[in-house]
Amino acid sequence: MKQLLTIMTFYFFIPVCFGQAIVDTSKVFDVSAGLEADLPVKTKIFIDKTDNYSISEMWKISFSNLVDFQQRKKIPVELIRYPLYLKTELYNSSDKPVSGYFFIGYNFRSIEIYNQNKKYEEIMQHDSVPAYIKLTIDPGSSTTYLFKLRFIKNDFNYITPKFILEENFEKYLNHIIGFKTNVQVYGLILSGVLFMMILFMLTNYIISRKPEFVYNALYSTCMFLLIFFNSSLVKNTGPFINLYYSYIDFLLLVLGTVFYITFTRQFLNTKLKYELLDKVLKYGERFVLLLLGVYTYLNFFTDTYLPQYYLENIMKIFIMGIGITFIVLALKVKNRLFNYIAWGNGVLIFFSGISLSLILLGIRTHSFFTSSIVHYNTGIVCELAFFLLGLTYKNRRELIMGIQQQEALKLEAEKQEYETQIAVITAQQEVRNRISADMHDDLGAGMTAISLYSELARKKLSGNPIPEIDKISASANELLDKMNAIIWSMSSSNDSLSNMIAYIRSYALEYFEDTGIICKINLPEKLPNVEVNGAIRRNVFLVVKEALNNILKHSKATEVNINLIRVDDGLTLYIHDNGVGIDFDNIRQFGNGLKNMKKRMKDFDIEFDIENSKGTLITIHRKIKAF
Repeated sequence: MKQLLTIMTFYFFIPVCFGQAIVDTSKVFDVSAGLEADLPVKTKIFIDKTDNYSISEMWKISFSNLVDFQQRKKIPVELIRYPLYLKTELYNSSDKPVSGYFFIGYNFRSIEIYNQNKKYEEIMQHDSVPAYIKLTIDPGSSTTYLFKLRFIKNDFNYITPKFILEENFEKYLNHIIGFKTNVQVYGLILSGVLFMMILFMLTNYIISRKPEFVYNALYSTCMFLLIFFNSSLVKNTGPFINLYYSYIDFLLLVLGTVFYITFTRQFLNTKLKYELLDKVLKYGERFVLLLLGVYTYLNFFTDTYLPQYYLENIMKIFIMGIGITFIVLALKVKNRLFNYIAWGNGVLIFFSGISLSLILLGIRTHSFFTSSIVHYNTGIVCELAFFLLGLTYKNRRELIMGIQQQEALKLEAEKQEYETQIAVITAQQEVRNRISADMHDDLGAGMTAISLYSELARKKLSGNPIPEIDKISASANELLDKMNAIIWSMSSSNDSLSNMIAYIRSYALEYFEDTGIICKINLPEKLPNVEVNGAIRRNVFLVVKEALNNILKHSKATEVNINLIRVDDGLTLYIHDNGVGIDFDNIRQFGNGLKNMKKRMKDFDIEFDIENSKGTLITIHRKIKAF
């Protein structure tokens, strides 16, 4: 009985011992240990280049070791179109269930997971955490999983399988997604700089309404979105991110290029100044949009990626070609606006060359100075900074030119107005000269004849004088003097200070001749060369004439002094007699003469003053700005 019990116990434990014995820990990944470095070593890979194998057939196919696949960190472009399979066996050596999240990588447009123990049933990934698949392994058991992967259409796909224990998952996500590297932080800073540039350009457009500000703002916006998304979407997953890396990034690059070309045409005004260059750039825009159309069709309606990869490279070469073209043209044209475009493109080409060299040399690290994206983003921002400087320079230059044109138009208008005034004055003067000549020739001759005939008549009637004839002779002589004064004031040839003073001097000396009043006139040795128009000459003369007339009639003077003196701000004329003076309380003796004298001088901004000073002193002062 004891033997029978022993045999039955032995047979009962045989299956358990056999189950533990078949687990080869060198080929499976122990999830309870959580050593992530062991997972790639214990994962196998197969690439279905026929894209015809079924899931059931995949369990029978021989896989290769993932660590032997040297291209896992950068999947070759020609392999992206094919489905890739990973197979791994997860084992739980602990005495309790172990849950965790299996992660393969970020850049997959689809992930299908199959469990052999579940009869090839598809296990869907966790909806709240895309690309992380939650798995639970029972204690003491092992499970083989098959992953069918399809990459997004991009040239930086890679495979990094990981298994994160559930208790460490939140901490892991915070570290991976929340932590920003220096490269990401630098990219976000550059995004902020570009955002400020965009606001500046839009503000300038609102003020100036110049289209080049809008096109440069649109180009900057595309570059801003590229840098911002490339810096913020790293180590994230989701449908939008997949779409961005497979299509939107190229879309932003193409649209940015179109806006860049349009901005350049507006900035350089190629339509008017460089017709051949304008045609080349116009066809360049159409070529770029054609590339975008072909790329869109290939991305959404085909499975291949290789043509898209070539189109991306053609696009980059085309952009570089535009930059080199502008550099060559700047050296040839020697235009400052061309220089700003050339400097911007030159800086971008320089930093792009560094970025390309790092990629070709296989330097793919997260170090700041060895990151290709850092150098490329720096080149973009520097290029846009030069474009912004060029826009500022052009806007300032056009503003100055606009002011100069306005000033030129203003001066031209003032010149035309001045010429019009000169023409009017000249015409008026010609009329004055003609009237004065007619008066001198016709009226003067007539008045002279009347004066002569009246004198002849008086002599013939010397024995029987007629008073009316004497009055006619006196009136004719007086009218002739007045007419001569009018002719003198109207003639433009007399419009000078020296002529006016000479006329007044001659009149004064002649006026007091044979009157018993001694007239003394003192003048400066050299009179200033000042123009005095006919109206001023006539009114000054009439005031002086009225003053001399009053002296003769009312002053009872024996001497009169006429002095012209130069003072700091002009000329002063003094008329001083040694008579009885003026009685301001009994001004009737002058009638309206004094009021008229003051009014005449006030109308021409000439100071007039009359006072008692050992006789009567009349002061006439005229301010003159320059002698």
